[in-house]
Amino acid sequence: MTEIAARYVGSRVHRVEDARLLTGHGTFVADVTRPRMLHACFVRSPFARARITSIDPSAALGLPGVHAVFVAGDLNPDVREAWYTSMGKDVPDTPRPPMASGEVRFVGDLVALVVADNAYLAEDAAELVDVDYEPLPAIADYTTAENSEARVHDAYPDNVAGQLAGAPSAAAAEEFSSAAHVVEATIHQQGYAAVPMETRGMVVEWEAAGGELTIWAATQAPHEVRIFCARLLGIPEHNVRVIMRDTGGGFGQKVVPQREDMCLMLAARKVPGALRWIEDRRENLLSAGKARQEHGLAKLAFDAGGSILAASIDHVQDVGAYPTPWPVGSSSAVGMFFPGPYRVPAATWSTKSVFSHTGGRTAYRGPWQFESVAREVLLDIAARRMKMDPITLRRKNLLRRDELPWVNPNGMPYDHIAPLEVYDHALEILRYDEFREWQRAARAEGRYLGVGTSNYVEPTAAGMGFYATEGATIRIEPSGKVNVYVAGGSTGNSLETTVVQLTADALGADITDVGTIQGDTAVTPFGAGTAGSRSASMTAGAVEVTAEILRKKIVTLAAHRLEAAEEDIEVVASRAQVRGTGTPGVTFAELAKVAYFEPYALPPGMPAGLEASSRYSARSPILWANAAHVCTCEVDVTTGKVTLLRHIVSEDVGPMINPSVVEGQIAGGTVQGIGGVLLEHLVYDDDGNPLTTTFVDYLLPTAADVPVIEYGHLEVPGPGPGGYKGVGEGGAIGAPPAVINAVADALAPFGAEITRLPLSPSSIVSLLDEVRG
Repeated sequence: MTEIAARYVGSRVHRVEDARLLTGHGTFVADVTRPRMLHACFVRSPFARARITSIDPSAALGLPGVHAVFVAGDLNPDVREAWYTSMGKDVPDTPRPPMASGEVRFVGDLVALVVADNAYLAEDAAELVDVDYEPLPAIADYTTAENSEARVHDAYPDNVAGQLAGAPSAAAAEEFSSAAHVVEATIHQQGYAAVPMETRGMVVEWEAAGGELTIWAATQAPHEVRIFCARLLGIPEHNVRVIMRDTGGGFGQKVVPQREDMCLMLAARKVPGALRWIEDRRENLLSAGKARQEHGLAKLAFDAGGSILAASIDHVQDVGAYPTPWPVGSSSAVGMFFPGPYRVPAATWSTKSVFSHTGGRTAYRGPWQFESVAREVLLDIAARRMKMDPITLRRKNLLRRDELPWVNPNGMPYDHIAPLEVYDHALEILRYDEFREWQRAARAEGRYLGVGTSNYVEPTAAGMGFYATEGATIRIEPSGKVNVYVAGGSTGNSLETTVVQLTADALGADITDVGTIQGDTAVTPFGAGTAGSRSASMTAGAVEVTAEILRKKIVTLAAHRLEAAEEDIEVVASRAQVRGTGTPGVTFAELAKVAYFEPYALPPGMPAGLEASSRYSARSPILWANAAHVCTCEVDVTTGKVTLLRHIVSEDVGPMINPSVVEGQIAGGTVQGIGGVLLEHLVYDDDGNPLTTTFVDYLLPTAADVPVIEYGHLEVPGPGPGGYKGVGEGGAIGAPPAVINAVADALAPFGAEITRLPLSPSSIVSLLDEVRG
């Protein structure tokens, strides 16, 4: 049979989910209603650290319509197992009790769970729960937490959650000692948050007669929620059903269940109806998890001509009180990826994770992003100190496509990327030389313009462990319409559209005939969900291997009906026909009628029905993507205001299934990266009290803060199905250092070096005051 030419993959197909989402007909967790549904509200600690001396729920229980008030003693003893499949049972982990027991460890810690007839009553009752606290000294600044007397967890007396390291410093000692130039800086990045449009939420319904639990969740990984819940409660996995409909953003925050989710799962078996909890924005900023909040001593060694000889980073991150999941594993990526897409011969690294009495660290779009911030900011600092153009310095050291495969000094095997070519493409879009001329003219007029660039290489679709396989079921229904079942995890990343495009091409179906069912563990094959920029490649693989089986059935049945050879059958627009004859052939509906209702008319040995299920196993441990970001800006040196002028992203994620979806993912991550440099900041005072718990205090970028994102595409196919690579996290990784470097370039005439974020107007004014003496 001849391969079917792609008709939809690669085109800007309109998103199939837009019809319901843009008309307000999406179904989010807050839209789920169940008979006799009850509502939950958490009592949260007002102290960063305190001993709980007593909890009196009597006033709350006295309110009509309040069903229960649960505390640690009611829920925590029911935990059977609480570990994440993505990490593995034997991976060292940090404490994560559902409810605070004995001591609270951050403002917002869970003290009690109130269950009432409605959310308003539950909130009122929560205020009546009388908790007596004995305040204790807290440590909010992670940089002073190590060996502090203010211990976060007794099991970690030094407040260090864990540490890892690569080669010892001696491995690059000679390169650093003999280098013509050694440049180092300690770079600090503030804490900020994922802030999804939809906060966390869950509806849990226990059916006692059958011992079955159904969960409606805002999640990126419904099958992980199912496995986790079964282990947590000690019930069979097939007795747990998880349903995700629409999820309004995740960004890593919703990959795995957190402590509130654990409480809901445990409490659901103790109440007389379904139990719903919808997080408000204050709770989200208090307790849903923070990211970044880290620093590192970064060092680069250069020869006299500017070639990199060695790289080193000593990294420390704040993991708060209850990080989810184990934070040390992801932090090791900071060290391993620090050499970036550059020709670096030697490298060393270390990373340390430190507890504090603040909200816990969670995954957030490119959890290892600090490696790019530290490296790219240091490259600009190095260029200025060596009196080189930062563009020239990068071009001298960037890997070329013809040099690959290349194993970086930390063992990362890069291949199927084109760092120098992608970078040059971004500079062409900018017209770099023309910008420099404009910049010089502007400075003569007292205006300070800057240009910043960054390069990164991103691991996508890590095909290992929990993430190593993905399944699909494709069924041609009796009507001839096609349904494709995949695990799901679509959280605004257009996975529905992607799957429909892939399936239509793989089967030769008309795209209007194809639908998809996702996010229901009762009917979809197991899948790891959306994380690590894996969805496109892994789902494409699952669709490819499954469609191949089903397409063979279509061709065999069509050849039998049309009395033709199988190799002469072509499948186009939901119809199988004999190539070159001009005859109408048979439609999918006609084939389905035979397959389901006339089994006696099938070819000998062919089973009834037209469906197939299969699993794809990753062909490569990592699919590498890469990109370059270029940002230009103007800084008002009187007020400190930064105005972004242009932001260009030249990327290589392999062939694009849907360019509009790819660009949407890039834009979303880029905007988050811009916000993380200029606006967003989770601030705590010295006692651990959060000062940014509303959008009045926690600032997000708006359309007025972000220029139109410009795109350049280079397509280097990867070794996975279709050559596709991931694109979910790159924007959030590459944008921050480009913005930082643009601001630093604008301020270069003053001799300012930027090593601390965020770049708020006040911080820029303070920096300029400092360098002016």
